[in-house]
Amino acid sequence: MVSANQIALEKEDHKRDAEFMKAMHGKSTEAKGGFAAMLSKDTEANKVAVDEYFKHFDNKTAENETDADREARTKEYATLTRHYYNLATDLYEYGWGQSFHFCRYSLGESFYQAIARHEHYLAMKIGIQAGDKVLDVGCGIGGPAREIAKFTDCHITGLNNNDYQIERATRYAVKEGLSGQLKYVKGDFMQMSFPDNSFDAVYAIEATVHAPKLVGVYSEIYRVLKPGGKFGVYEWLMTDKYDNNNLEHRDIRLAIEEGDGISNMVTISEGIQAMKDAGFNLLHHEDLAKRDDPIPWYWGIAGETKYMQSYFDLFTVLRMTKAGRRAVHVFTGFLEMVGLAPKGTKKTADALAKGADGLVAGAKKDLFTPMYLMIGQKPLN
Repeated sequence: MVSANQIALEKEDHKRDAEFMKAMHGKSTEAKGGFAAMLSKDTEANKVAVDEYFKHFDNKTAENETDADREARTKEYATLTRHYYNLATDLYEYGWGQSFHFCRYSLGESFYQAIARHEHYLAMKIGIQAGDKVLDVGCGIGGPAREIAKFTDCHITGLNNNDYQIERATRYAVKEGLSGQLKYVKGDFMQMSFPDNSFDAVYAIEATVHAPKLVGVYSEIYRVLKPGGKFGVYEWLMTDKYDNNNLEHRDIRLAIEEGDGISNMVTISEGIQAMKDAGFNLLHHEDLAKRDDPIPWYWGIAGETKYMQSYFDLFTVLRMTKAGRRAVHVFTGFLEMVGLAPKGTKKTADALAKGADGLVAGAKKDLFTPMYLMIGQKPLN
């Protein structure tokens, strides 16, 4: 088994991060929605976040990206991820909702019903029970944690390295009367502060892809999970059809990484091996994107409105189509020009749009999945 401390890790500085959150976000943690929060940022702090994030991707292409570039990103994985979500959280919440993940769809099912079902399915596969002490690794603003807590009556600790998201998650937990079942902890999932054998179950939904090495985060999860406990993950992975020597494939992978705050995405076979190397007995693994569903997981960001299930979905999905993303590009540019939004808002929105295009291209060419399901169990002995 490989331990996280065998991998070069960034040094944590919670005081610095908390001060930066206050400087950049101010009272926007209290805003009702992502759009209102987006307009409340400090310009100077926002510029720092933009510069720190995009230094890893500006002028990088599939043709000129080097191994050294990727290594530099992995060395600063925590800073890269933290600033990505400083910049992208409000745009995500405005455009997608409070659960930052994709899902499968069934006929007659609305967007938010499908999102919730995807979360319920993972909880069911892990076997979360009422009263269980559960860890959500990379909890975002807490949408999945709130849903799973209500679904199972368990207690969930959400781990997150972004102070702004923790503030938003905490606010929503209070609003929904779930403070007794939810708490949020600041920390790096590569070096968790929890004691060994702390949790009955652990899950991660499209979050551990931000790790510099999957075996590192999976090993930390193994450490804090009780013997016999299960870990379930929806992982972002390139399929084994991905060929790093293929320029088009590399271009798709780089677009996804830039648009989604990822330092080093790997293939399905590497993900499976990481689970085994971390010590888990792999009980189940499956690419849920390969299920014979009537509606593809990427239909919203692809703008394939023929799959829309309700008129209500129109208001959510139109913001994610190419036309919707183009409108956001123009609108955020206008807001910057008149001083209502901080500089870098449009650049961030454009990067998210580039990432969405990469996700769709990767899906259609069978090069990428956002929902490779793995269920691992920690041995009793």
